[in-house]
Amino acid sequence: MGRPLNLFATLDQAAARFGDRGAVYLGQRRLYTWDQLRDRALRLAGSLRAAHATGTRIAVAAENRPELVELFYAVWAAECVLVPINFKLHPREMVQILTDSGAATVFASPKIAPHLAPIAPAPVDIIGGPDYETRFAATPAPVPVTDPAALAWLFYTSGTTGRSKGAMLSHRNLTAMTLAHLADIDSADENCSLLHGAPMSHGSGLYIAPYVLRGARQVLPVSGAFEPAEFLDLCAHHPGSSAFLAPTMIHRLVETGRGRPANLRSIVYGGGPMYVESLKKALAAFGSVFAQIYGQGESPMTITGLRRADHDSHDDAVLGSVGHARSGVEVAVRGTDGASAPAGEVGEIVCRGDVVMSGYWNNPRATADTLRDGWLHTGDLGSFDDRGYLTLRDRSKDVVISGGSNIYPREVEEALLEHPGVAEAAVVGAPDAEWGEVVVAFIVGCADERALDAHLLERIARFKRPKRYVVVEELPKNSYGKVLKRELRERLVQPLT
Repeated sequence: MGRPLNLFATLDQAAARFGDRGAVYLGQRRLYTWDQLRDRALRLAGSLRAAHATGTRIAVAAENRPELVELFYAVWAAECVLVPINFKLHPREMVQILTDSGAATVFASPKIAPHLAPIAPAPVDIIGGPDYETRFAATPAPVPVTDPAALAWLFYTSGTTGRSKGAMLSHRNLTAMTLAHLADIDSADENCSLLHGAPMSHGSGLYIAPYVLRGARQVLPVSGAFEPAEFLDLCAHHPGSSAFLAPTMIHRLVETGRGRPANLRSIVYGGGPMYVESLKKALAAFGSVFAQIYGQGESPMTITGLRRADHDSHDDAVLGSVGHARSGVEVAVRGTDGASAPAGEVGEIVCRGDVVMSGYWNNPRATADTLRDGWLHTGDLGSFDDRGYLTLRDRSKDVVISGGSNIYPREVEEALLEHPGVAEAAVVGAPDAEWGEVVVAFIVGCADERALDAHLLERIARFKRPKRYVVVEELPKNSYGKVLKRELRERLVQPLT
């Protein structure tokens, strides 16, 4: 007889199939087999069960470390709720998440614990410390029997527009994500590896489950961070290497000047815009190893996807899209009247399916605003073409409305990045007494305004051109590489004249 679903089942199955094979690696060094990882997770779960009831929130605040794999599975085996926290946040920002989630315990790395412990509203257990190690003397917890609708992960949004919200992700949600990844994006096996380059508190951590289910080794960089040279060296060492990376990380890989290591199998990217020109450079450097996912914390990693085969296209419209709807997910574009928009027409992207969250933790107002009539309203604007490819236009809040016309910043940014003197670009709207808003482009690079204007006139309509260019040394970004347009707008509080 089968058991009700719990994500721990992915590790349980891997241990049964691949018990003595390597499971967790630090750099090139093997730490645990699948049998050992399962035993450690159940013992750690036993210590949690002795102190906490089912459904208790357990937070983790650490840079990428091998212990995070056993911690994640221990929390699920204990039938508690995982609350991963981005290690780059300020301790006071971490406290906001701890307070909002009501976490009973936080596991923190030795780097973070000294700064967090004095202000944390919950006890701090130092990962790898003496108290942590004594937990493995506990009696192993039994393999859990869990309602699939039970919470597994509180996914806190990156908070680019204010206080972060906790998306409630169930075991069913994350299992749907796991199966869709294996069906659509990367069908790994026991001869593959997952390299954790991006933060395990978010995208890379969410992808632990599909690779564990298939027995693919989990590889942690010794640096605990994303260092392009180290990452490429690890790809060369570990078989069938895959990774989830943000577009900014891929840009850094290209800048190393090194090509594709022999063992590099796939790089899945998402979490921010990948511009066509940047993608072409990456393809030229590494070949057809890329797949793109479009998702949100509210529908983790899973709304649409652009397969590796799609990246072989020489069609800029395909390369500039986010692909087709994912397995088990229904995706639509809705106009302002709520009706489905025809191909080519821009509207809000909505989706539904088993992968979509149940709501925001302790935030019924935000839940009601985001989940309506059974659909997740993403706040993103996009359009389908007649082949079913979805193209993102912008976040609804980022659209510039100038003289009654909608201007999509991404379109202008794409055109700017085709200029050889522009390394990065971010376009926002600035208040204007006559036009309502005008377009302002923040540029990293070296190009004069006349050259940029001439360049854009060959590519986009005249009314979409920036009224002003601001050259900056760097664009403000959050810890996941997303440009903080809110900060750019704050620099433009005075109307342009």
